[in-house]
Amino acid sequence: MTNTNKPPVWFWIVAIVLVLWETMGCFACVTQIRLGAEAMGPVDEWSRAYYAALPAWYNWVYAVATFGGLFGGLALLLRKRLAATLFWISLVAVIVMFGYAFAATDLIAHKGAGQVLPFPLFIAAVGVFSIWFANLATKKGWLAA
Repeated sequence: MTNTNKPPVWFWIVAIVLVLWETMGCFACVTQIRLGAEAMGPVDEWSRAYYAALPAWYNWVYAVATFGGLFGGLALLLRKRLAATLFWISLVAVIVMFGYAFAATDLIAHKGAGQVLPFPLFIAAVGVFSIWFANLATKKGWLAA
């Protein structure tokens, strides 16, 4: 089945912004995997030890979170319904990743909630928005199988 509903210009703008956002996330992921704590710039010994102690699966979940989101954004640009599924996979990985960081480590105790919670909450909010947007585009008939 082909989709004949043409999306409005703002659909393309939002999709491109999401792809750019997710591309930055992928860059951050690859940089962190390559450099560890030093990916954030000058760091203290606690940060080095924190990153060194992260389990090996953490990097895989980080990659799923970021690349899943990027593939979701690209699926939007290709007008594929698969976008929502990819954004869901990304959001679940974000929740697992940050859930571990906040519940299983002393990150919040060491750095404080005010310093470590805002950006992950924003990342999760973008994930929720991405799912909502992909579902809206599907309902409007802008995305095809």
